Amino acid sequence: MKTSSICVLGGTGFVGSHLCAELVKRGHHVKILTRRRERHRDLLVLPKAQVIESDIHDEAQLREHFQDCDAVVNLVGILNEKGHNGKGFYIAHVELTRKVITMCSSCKVTRLLHMSALNANPNAKSFYLRTKGEAENYAHTFAGNKIAVTSFRPSVIFGLEDNFLNRFASILKFSPVFFPLACANTKFAPAYVEDVVNAMADALDDPNTFGQRVNLCGPKQYTLKQLVQYIASTCGYKRTVIGLPNWLAKLQAYILEYMPGKPFSIDNYYSLQIDSVCTETNKCPTSLEAIAPSYLLRQSRYASHKLFRNKYHH
Repeated sequence: MKTSSICVLGGTGFVGSHLCAELVKRGHHVKILTRRRERHRDLLVLPKAQVIESDIHDEAQLREHFQDCDAVVNLVGILNEKGHNGKGFYIAHVELTRKVITMCSSCKVTRLLHMSALNANPNAKSFYLRTKGEAENYAHTFAGNKIAVTSFRPSVIFGLEDNFLNRFASILKFSPVFFPLACANTKFAPAYVEDVVNAMADALDDPNTFGQRVNLCGPKQYTLKQLVQYIASTCGYKRTVIGLPNWLAKLQAYILEYMPGKPFSIDNYYSLQIDSVCTETNKCPTSLEAIAPSYLLRQSRYASHKLFRNKYHH
């Protein structure tokens, strides 16, 4: 494998930090662009990695940092916006992708790895899925013959610092015995973050992936209710998960949309109307059960007791 110089947008996030570590491990030189360099000291220790303070929405700065790069990785994405009209999603997903393609072309960068999402579709009702779909299509359409694009479409991604299992664990910890859950029957095929980043790193020099849209799913499907029940059980929380009827789930989304931190939004509700599963062979072999307990137990007030018990009863 040849050594490449790679510029990563979104490299300080959950998936990004794992991907940058993997790319460095494989001998690549990595530039990580971020708005606040000093907040990411964990990445500063990576050999052959530069953490650079930059505004990724500024084309002049993108041009500066794309110069002499062999590849660009765009991992930028948001699950919720500050407003309610889709503009935030459009800027983060579509406008940024246009700038990335333009600057890759200008700087003669010939390889782009683009993070999309399973069910990304320009016709989706959800702003998130719609703008992810528009961005994905733009990347593949306007890259032309000069930029080899591979887009990745994962189901929900889990791992030590994930914002999915950990978020539910935190909510369950302080919830009442009966836990009301919206969109309880929506299906997921959770993919382990290390499998995801390995698939991306493997694709970098693989011509078979050029122009491809790669779906990434784990080996097993679960309903959202099953996942939340698993989280509660693993953490030792005695909770009864109650699936809300559709009208009540939608009402919950409208209410929480305007709560601080926007814990659940109407856009999330629309995204959850579609199962997030793959129809083809799953490319992420690691099971949820093999990894999740190691970090979910930390969320539990019973963690130390369980770890002690497991240590001396095996």
